[in-house]
Amino acid sequence: MSPEIEKLLNLIEKKLDWGESLTWQNRDFENLNQLILDETGVSLSASTLRRIWGKVEYKHLPSTTTLDTLAKFAGFESWRFFLKQNTAEKIEVTAPSQSTIKPAKNRRQWNKITGLIALIIIIIIVGIFASKKSKPEINPRKYSFSSRAITKQIPNSVIFTYDASASPTDSVYIQQSWDSRTKTLVDKNLHQHTSVYYEPGFYRAKLFIDTQVVKEHPLLIPTDGWLGLISNNMIPVYLQPGDFIFKDSLQLSADKIENKNIPMEPMPPIVKYYNVGNFEPVSVKKFSFSADIKNEYNQGAAACQFTGILIVTDDAPLYIPLSIPGCVSDLSLRSIDEVVSGKRADLSGFGVDFSKWVHVSCKAVSGKSQFIINDKKVYECTLPDKEVKIVGLLIMFQGTGAVKNIQLSDAGKTVFSAFNQ
Repeated sequence: MSPEIEKLLNLIEKKLDWGESLTWQNRDFENLNQLILDETGVSLSASTLRRIWGKVEYKHLPSTTTLDTLAKFAGFESWRFFLKQNTAEKIEVTAPSQSTIKPAKNRRQWNKITGLIALIIIIIIVGIFASKKSKPEINPRKYSFSSRAITKQIPNSVIFTYDASASPTDSVYIQQSWDSRTKTLVDKNLHQHTSVYYEPGFYRAKLFIDTQVVKEHPLLIPTDGWLGLISNNMIPVYLQPGDFIFKDSLQLSADKIENKNIPMEPMPPIVKYYNVGNFEPVSVKKFSFSADIKNEYNQGAAACQFTGILIVTDDAPLYIPLSIPGCVSDLSLRSIDEVVSGKRADLSGFGVDFSKWVHVSCKAVSGKSQFIINDKKVYECTLPDKEVKIVGLLIMFQGTGAVKNIQLSDAGKTVFSAFNQ
């Protein structure tokens, strides 16, 4: 692995703050796959990520598309842009000449060094055990944590009210979502903290004492009808309703994107259409969803025309991925607790011809979620036994696209519909 790639991976590890990557498990790479997909619109499968992080022996270099995606996730425009700003330092190590080597003396020095290392390791181990024994027990019942959203507009500030006065340490944090980048140190003697949510959705806010979650609660950040945005690192570019809402569809032209000084190449942006918290929650055990969708941009790095429909729930989402047939290997499907990678499963049914409208549907049938493309069932997953409610929708495009004939039903009864013709 080149020093430049290692540096990029280190930046991503710092961004995630998940601890040493040597300890990451398969689920961590599956979660990273979803984070990268949500932020960049490109799916790098968990197996690809494991190879890049050295969990699986792989002698080839990652593709340019993979490096571009990782660089964008790390906050850079592209892999080339990252290289320009991060020139790897070259350190030259000069080996001693044969004439300066004194075996006996070196052996004694080596014995001293190894002895010292062994002593340091023992001290560290003793210190760890001592700290564990002396660490006070944290009782979650002594803490409180709640929140209140200020508006239905996006961005939306949320006021968190907490009581962490019982904390034995000053390391008190509030994390506003699954994203560890939002983890913020707060004063344990105060009782309020505010955060800004730049995108709607369903989140789980958490109160940490040191590294322990003592309280968490669900938090819905709704939209006032349809919200359109263009992902642009942490703060999106928000669209005016007239930019993308039409009588018969949601649609955004490439010209309108470029008019906002957002380039379509070399790496096209991610366009998102949200509608969250505007209908009665629907049980995933009885739901049915359908829409017609079209990706209208296939230039440059958008050749795969990656497209996704995310059904937002009060738990993990359902995610329907789409691309042209040749790119299905890079797709990743999600059905609440089940994540399916195109590297390990046949997701060829999600490869479509975007020159025509594609009819997409998903529904619950006998405890399973069935995924149907152009009236053909292409995959199914087992739904969890727990009660999960659908609370919103998100349609996203790499580049740009359109959607119409949106319908969501609960046990056959229409709960939400839009742009029906």
